[in-house]
Amino acid sequence: MVIKLKKIDVENKIREIIEQLKPFLISDGGTLEYVGFKDGIVYVKLGGACKGCAFLDVTLKDGIEQMLINEIPEVKEVRNVNE
Repeated sequence: MVIKLKKIDVENKIREIIEQLKPFLISDGGTLEYVGFKDGIVYVKLGGACKGCAFLDVTLKDGIEQMLINEIPEVKEVRNVNE
């Protein structure tokens, strides 16, 4: 049985996971900021060294997105708003 979380609970869990991921990006000169959550989509800003990095899409989709989707059923996608 899947329990649906309230939007505020989902956003708090998203923020918690993003805070756990930040040190990994910061160690490579990048930044990660939570912007919002709407209709199953998490909006983030990747900055610093991440902006021009060839691995930005891999970090976003295979890293951040997969972690959030695996932990929070309400999350369907993660988008970088800097694009």
